[in-house]
Formats: sequence, structure tokens, C-alpha cells
Amino acid sequence: MADARSERRAARPQPAPAPAERHHRSNFIAESWGELKKVEWPGQAQVIQGTVVVLIACFVVGTFLYVNDFVWKHVVSKVFLGQ
Repeated sequence: MADARSERRAARPQPAPAPAERHHRSNFIAESWGELKKVEWPGQAQVIQGTVVVLIACFVVGTFLYVNDFVWKHVVSKVFLGQ
């Protein structure tokens, strides 16, 4: 019984937004567009430099985690498990 009621509620068409709400949305979009115009977007050189920094950082952290895992695997197997 409750399922039929919830299906009827879901099938009802939603009322159109009030004019004030519609104005609020368009105002938000206009203000957001204005803020995006103020953003100082990075140039190609900055994007490449940032990408290289991130890739190097990922490599360093990945290597650290790999070595750390390798060492602790042997420590656990030798010391704690006695294998």
C-alpha cells in the first residue's frame, strides 16, 4: 500500500519554479560567469610544470610505499610469523 502511494507521489509532475526562484537561478549563473572572468587561468607552461611536479610526486610516494611494503612484509613474516 505504501509503495503505491510513493509511486503516485513520484509520478506527479513537479510545479514550475516560481518567478523569484527562476530569477535567483539566472542571477547565480550571471554572478558565477562574472567570477569566472576574474580567474587568472594558468598558461601552458604552468600546466606542464604542475603536471610534471604531480607525476614526480606520485612516483616518489609510490616508490616509498612499495619499499615500505616490501620491508614490512619481510619483517612480519620473519619476526611475527617465524617463517
